[in-house]
Amino acid sequence: MKKIGFLLLAVFLTGVTVTQAQKKQYAIYAVAFYNLENLFDTINQPNTNDEEFTPSGSYRWGGLKYRNKLNNLAYAISNFATDNSSPFKLKNGPAVIGVSEIENEQVLEDLIHTGELSKRNYGIVHYDSPDFRGIDVGLIYDKDQFTLESSRSARLHTPQFPNLRTRDQLVVSGILAGERVHFIVNHWPSRLGGEKQSSPKHLADSLLAADPDSKVIIMGDLNDDPSNRSCKTVLGAKKKQQEVQAGGYFNTMWEMFDKGIGTLAYNGSWNLFDQIIISRNLLGKDRSTLKYIRSEVFNRDFLKQKEGKYKGYPLRTHAAGVYLNGYSDHFPTLIYLAKEIK
Repeated sequence: MKKIGFLLLAVFLTGVTVTQAQKKQYAIYAVAFYNLENLFDTINQPNTNDEEFTPSGSYRWGGLKYRNKLNNLAYAISNFATDNSSPFKLKNGPAVIGVSEIENEQVLEDLIHTGELSKRNYGIVHYDSPDFRGIDVGLIYDKDQFTLESSRSARLHTPQFPNLRTRDQLVVSGILAGERVHFIVNHWPSRLGGEKQSSPKHLADSLLAADPDSKVIIMGDLNDDPSNRSCKTVLGAKKKQQEVQAGGYFNTMWEMFDKGIGTLAYNGSWNLFDQIIISRNLLGKDRSTLKYIRSEVFNRDFLKQKEGKYKGYPLRTHAAGVYLNGYSDHFPTLIYLAKEIK
């Protein structure tokens, strides 16, 4: 049996660490990203275009629908890296979860205090951004696994669209497994092309230049596939680990996309917009420091439409104006990291 196969089996059985024949033990950590698809409260906020998500709006978005949405998302997130289908059945789930399409800080607070999530020691990071719809990105972190050091909001500049009001990028730095890791959470504008996508790379490069021993994880709804120019060329994220040069980045989702696996579907075809991209120093077999071991699209059956034309698609909250009481129009994505326990 291959070494990694033994690793997967043993971690599934133990839930936290794995012992190999050489008596080495590894701690496993999960990192996730989830587009929450319009997690709005029911209040008409000033200076944002959120009228449709109010009790009198087109979606008749009242307290019951809002609570249903929170319960559904909390249930989904509570299963990340913990359910019986997870390659590593971890007791406490991901250390860090990046999210997008949240209206404000309060909805994120409400989410982490809903259902099974309320039993975990979660904290959040959020900043208001200038998006015309009033939606932002955010980050949920397990205080028992990740120690927050700093955070900031970085404006996404698009020279060819100087008046564009879109989501800021979120930069969060802290300690995971005893090492400094930076997370950059994105929700790029829809396929504008050009230079907008260079900003996350500039952020990541500057973080590594300031602290070469730190590690960077870029995640988000990039509104492009791994093979598109924005990700492949401008961001420079490679498909194969061996292709990544010093200072480069690896796209943990590209090989799955080539196999036809996606996170959202449109007109019968799958896209994989929800990507997790990592710096080169997270690659390699020397797990004396934190290293990437595998990735996953979390496309469990309960997240899918069960019948009709869109059978197998993500079960969203609304479709064609009809309330479906679903989860999101995107599937979540996860990566798993390992570090040897001395």
